[in-house]
Amino acid sequence: MSVLESTRIRRSRRNLMRIGAIAGAAVLASLTTHRLAAAGQGGNGQGQDGNGQGQGGNGQGTQCFLKGTNIWTAAGDRKVEDLSPGDLLPTVFGGICPVQWIARYSLKKSDPTKPWVKKMLPVRVARSALGFDVPRADLYVTRAHSLLINGVLVTAGSLINGTTITVYEPHELDELEFFHIKLERHNAIYAEGAPSETMINVEASAVNFAEYLSHYVRPTTQEVPCAPLLSCDSGRSEIRSRLRSAVSPWIDRRHKLDVIRDELEERGIAALRRDCGVSV
Repeated sequence: MSVLESTRIRRSRRNLMRIGAIAGAAVLASLTTHRLAAAGQGGNGQGQDGNGQGQGGNGQGTQCFLKGTNIWTAAGDRKVEDLSPGDLLPTVFGGICPVQWIARYSLKKSDPTKPWVKKMLPVRVARSALGFDVPRADLYVTRAHSLLINGVLVTAGSLINGTTITVYEPHELDELEFFHIKLERHNAIYAEGAPSETMINVEASAVNFAEYLSHYVRPTTQEVPCAPLLSCDSGRSEIRSRLRSAVSPWIDRRHKLDVIRDELEERGIAALRRDCGVSV
């Protein structure tokens, strides 16, 4: 068997295992909900008890950078939380653009004794996960935050591979702070050196939303994205995506997101083998 054939077979096996894991998790969640309902708890499980519910947004559908993320500005790297309106940022599509607004969000546990709800946690994109030195340091973004890869925007949650792109669980922290950057138009900037989207929709859930309204009128129409937006960060869509990848060695009907995810997974596995000597 050639190296190429072997890689394709491993890809098929890996995606079939992932489909099984997704289906198993869905069944477990359904059984848990039924048990809670039967016990008269109305389905109030951990995912609804407030653990990981944001004080300024629920943290799940928001596109944000975790506090401490380095953003490339015209004057060099600066932490996202230190940026101010008027700061100039190099962009992928529009040259150097001024910051219009910095949105702030807070995600806090209601019960510090319980673990974080995983669906609410950010994604860690390890150094060089997307390419050589891209990002140049670990990058932490919310699941719904998109990264610009091969001309398209892909949500970080769609790229989780268990090696170089993983769910980040800060066991020692009970609160997480997130920030997002609004330019005049949707664009891609450089976060830890990786092209990452700016804010596309102004959200009232931001802690400092009143600050935005004091300077601007909230847009009434959805802004046009700077590149095609791709996502499969939900059970059914991920299963369909994984199935396309699983059968691709024989019938390749993969979408662009599927191909990108497969390539990054294979890159991550190769990195794990190289760095740790682990057979995956």
